[in-house]
Amino acid sequence: MTVTQRRGRKIMMTPEELDAFLAAERTCRVATVSADGTPHVSPLWFAWDGTSLWLYSLTRSRRWTDLRRDAKVAVVIDAGHAYDELRGVELSGTVEFVGEAPRTGDPHDGLVPVERMFARKYFGIGELPHDGRHAWLRLTPDAVRSWDFRKLAAP
Repeated sequence: MTVTQRRGRKIMMTPEELDAFLAAERTCRVATVSADGTPHVSPLWFAWDGTSLWLYSLTRSRRWTDLRRDAKVAVVIDAGHAYDELRGVELSGTVEFVGEAPRTGDPHDGLVPVERMFARKYFGIGELPHDGRHAWLRLTPDAVRSWDFRKLAAP
């Protein structure tokens, strides 16, 4: 094992740290690829259910168009200002489109807990109001990479 590999393991988040980080952070950056091969990165709010990252996207956006054509995605959530405070997660895989698009509130049992979690996190309310402009994407990641540079100072 190389020094870089040992350092990589040392700064990875534990599953508990990862869950706490994703529950607390508010904005992710979603990377897609357009039909002409141009990368596109856009900020978005999200919810983490312990297994999947839920993205509530505008259906009339470049991101939505890109993902309808090619559902592969990479998402980064990070925090920190100084080098020794940097921490974050990259999740990658293929998104699934869940529920109606755009979402108008038709009953969907699988979305009830996600929408409640999202409504509490971002709006401080119990039920998500539907605007007929957004819809749900679920990323159950194929790969998760995390880092927490605060651990570099730890003995």
